[in-house]
Amino acid sequence: MTPTPRHPDHATAIDHPAVADSPRPTAPKVQEALDARDALASALSRAGIQLPAMDIRTPWVDDREDDARYALVHLGVCSAPVALMLADVILKGTGA
Repeated sequence: MTPTPRHPDHATAIDHPAVADSPRPTAPKVQEALDARDALASALSRAGIQLPAMDIRTPWVDDREDDARYALVHLGVCSAPVALMLADVILKGTGA
């Protein structure tokens, strides 16, 4: 996989080859996952949190973008300090 900037605040986001930019229309499930990833990236950025890599993956190697059964938002990994910041933001959001 090669890095493909997707969201201006998350230049390290990468796409699964099955979801790489292409001229053909995006399957609804893939588009749903792309929109969810971008919304989450934006919300995290507003909270001062940036995950090192967020991408979209289809669970089966044979899935093509135009017939994906579903797509997953892969959040990648983060450092312990970022995980603690994320937990803090979630707890504040729940009022706990």
